[in-house]
Amino acid sequence: MSDCIFCKIIKGDIPSTTVFRDEHLTAFRDINPAAPTHILLVPNKHIDSVNALTGEDEQLVGHLVKVAGQLAAQEGIAEDGYRLIFNTGAHAGQTVLHIHLHLLGGAPMKYPMG
Repeated sequence: MSDCIFCKIIKGDIPSTTVFRDEHLTAFRDINPAAPTHILLVPNKHIDSVNALTGEDEQLVGHLVKVAGQLAAQEGIAEDGYRLIFNTGAHAGQTVLHIHLHLLGGAPMKYPMG
């Protein structure tokens, strides 16, 4: 989608601090971090939200989660723990209509969520 901010970041039209990229996804640091480590993992394929996933996307979602674990280890937060979040829809706080996985860590997370 031409007006999607994440598509523009993936294409390189908007600068980002990229920490991982392959043919399936791009991961970059959130510009408004909610934790000391806050990385967004974004499929290179535009998908509006979790609600728009199809059976063809199952491997892609698994890849997002697997890479998130690898990045947590790379960032030094895997042992103490981290949070993975997909926000879906307005009530969940999804502000960019392009599915993305938040990797948050580096400090104790607040509980309960919501």
